[in-house]
Amino acid sequence: MINIISINDPQEQANELREKSWNKDLSIPTKDVLKIIDDIRTEGDEGISKCIEKYENVKMDSFVVGKGEIKEAYENVSANQIRIIKYMKSKLEKSEQAVIDSLKNINIDSNGIKIKKTVLPIFRVGCYIPGGKARYPSTIVMCTVPARVAGVKEIVAITPPMKNGKVDPLTLVAGDICGVNEFYKIGGAYGIAALAYGTKTIKRVDKIVGPGGVYVSVAKSLVAKDVSIDMIAGPTELLVYADEKSNPRYIALDLISQAEHSEDTLCGVVTKSKTIATKISVELDTIIKESNISRKEFVEKSIDNNGFIALCQTDKEITDFINEFAPEHLEIFAKNDKKIIKEIRNAGLILIGKYTPSSVSDYCLGSNHVLPTYRFAKSRAALSVLDFIKLVNMIEMDKDALKKISPIMKEITLTEGLVNHYEAVKGRLIK
Repeated sequence: MINIISINDPQEQANELREKSWNKDLSIPTKDVLKIIDDIRTEGDEGISKCIEKYENVKMDSFVVGKGEIKEAYENVSANQIRIIKYMKSKLEKSEQAVIDSLKNINIDSNGIKIKKTVLPIFRVGCYIPGGKARYPSTIVMCTVPARVAGVKEIVAITPPMKNGKVDPLTLVAGDICGVNEFYKIGGAYGIAALAYGTKTIKRVDKIVGPGGVYVSVAKSLVAKDVSIDMIAGPTELLVYADEKSNPRYIALDLISQAEHSEDTLCGVVTKSKTIATKISVELDTIIKESNISRKEFVEKSIDNNGFIALCQTDKEITDFINEFAPEHLEIFAKNDKKIIKEIRNAGLILIGKYTPSSVSDYCLGSNHVLPTYRFAKSRAALSVLDFIKLVNMIEMDKDALKKISPIMKEITLTEGLVNHYEAVKGRLIK
């Protein structure tokens, strides 16, 4: 049964709901992950092999995915599956290319000062792809396509091996189609450590991206002092804004589709209508109890433990709640959607209207499903080409321009007490 909560302090209660549902596993002692990282830094490839046997219960001769394994993977997927991967790739490529094209040819020429903003790609990137018990070929598309569009030269993918010591065939095929240069059968904190610090087999990367479990998240936070990361990814989140005319069944189906990820999924609705709140609650119970839904155990636990309907009094309370909650996915089912959207500052992805379910955005729309959780939507959005580039300024001045700016340089450098900064200017202007 989903919990219906009356909201009187939107910001405070949004925080309370987050704290209540916060992934309890983040209490894993940091020292455990630090020990894993230290083992990889000390033992390298041998440490990786020990971790694979310990954490994956698999013995392998090599954790490197070779060409033969990729060729074999193609033999174990269908033509239709390959077509789907290529479709997702093309949609995302088009979307990301539009972003990077908008950053090209930025030139500023003013009074003898020429500035060119140049887009340079990060050279070597590591992509973490969840695996082991599940398969996520779509995630390798989401992580690697923006990197390839950005111009990254070396793309490394890692994922935990299955019990047979191999990688899901479609994940391997998707990586090959999307331009992965190196693929390794490693995961968890030890995989993150290998990417961050390198071993004899794996060269260290310049940035690590991609979602993972709690050990991955803690490891990424710890190596962030030495290598760039995209974000700390937690359990997936969906918040739905609904008015009294919303279709309760559509909303219930969307909550269930998100909840099937895991029992830690955070699913909620925010509304002013007691009627729609009740209808959604009843619809959820009916579908879960009377239908033969898949992954029912995850759905039930997620809805019972982390599901909520926040009942607000005003539009301002609704937008205050949304902005403080900062959801990964925000669906808007409302006639006044344009009014509400103008006030939304914090959401990883906004989906508008009853025909735009969050589930579709995970695959087919050209948007990226690697999105900010844990309130990170306050400071960033989805993984994109922007995560794989540097905008570098190239500047050139002539002598007249330097002369004009000299008085400003003199004043500011004297103010800050860094007079040699000005002397570097003055020395060029003395005849």
